Amino acid sequence: MAPLARACVAAGLSADRITITGFALGMLALPAIATGLYGLALGLIALNRIADGLDGAVARMTQPTDRGAFLDIALDFVFYASVPLGFALADPGANALPAAVLLAGFIGTGSSFLAFATLSARRGAPVTYPGKGIAYLGGLTEGAETIALFAAMCIWPTFFAPLAYIFAAACAITTLARWSAAWAAFAPDR
Repeated sequence: MAPLARACVAAGLSADRITITGFALGMLALPAIATGLYGLALGLIALNRIADGLDGAVARMTQPTDRGAFLDIALDFVFYASVPLGFALADPGANALPAAVLLAGFIGTGSSFLAFATLSARRGAPVTYPGKGIAYLGGLTEGAETIALFAAMCIWPTFFAPLAYIFAAACAITTLARWSAAWAAFAPDR
């Protein structure tokens, strides 16, 4: 991303502007999916992810901000939720329940991720993952896996339901692992 980030910095593009533009492009995948334009949706998802990597590279070349870190994670979670919603709208009879189950899985992973980051910051824990603006607790279902899932769903939309259920189960494992890590990290004697 460095050459593209340098070009963006030279053009005066801020990391926040790239984040917001990437979010807007990603959100356009929702109506594309809902109307069955899965190839277009895949392209929009890819552009969203490129912007998501580019904004961080630009921020590191200029000045990372708390606002940028907030925008990055908050807009990512809304974008992630929009993809299953698009599939639910495309075929409610076949996709609404698996989309709801997947969204519940996303809520588990997202809430455990953000709660851990919040409490870690309150305890003064350092940011441990290079390039991240918050304390980062990994898991089985992170960003790369989620994007691979979305790509598979766009390539094989008839397999949305089984893919959603399998990934929701993986999200449950991630959530349980994060709960366990938090249980140990935030024990009263620490």
